[in-house]
Amino acid sequence: MEIFIGKLASDEELRSRFRQDRLAAIRQLQNEGLDLTPLEVASLVAADADAFDRLADAHPRLQKASLHPEQPGQKAEKP
Repeated sequence: MEIFIGKLASDEELRSRFRQDRLAAIRQLQNEGLDLTPLEVASLVAADADAFDRLADAHPRLQKASLHPEQPGQKAEKP
């Protein structure tokens, strides 16, 4: 579970997928080899997604850069 939370904190694209479909984002990482118990999955599905955004904001140097262009309506971040 700690690995998944760390990935959410550092990977903007994963956080976006998690916001759109939590279970699909979790299943994707499970298919890539991440081992989570049913209780851990349920806890992640029920978690406050904003908390992961706040965690990511606390450590911007640890974030994985997104290679996708910004979405319409979003402001580009300054380096």
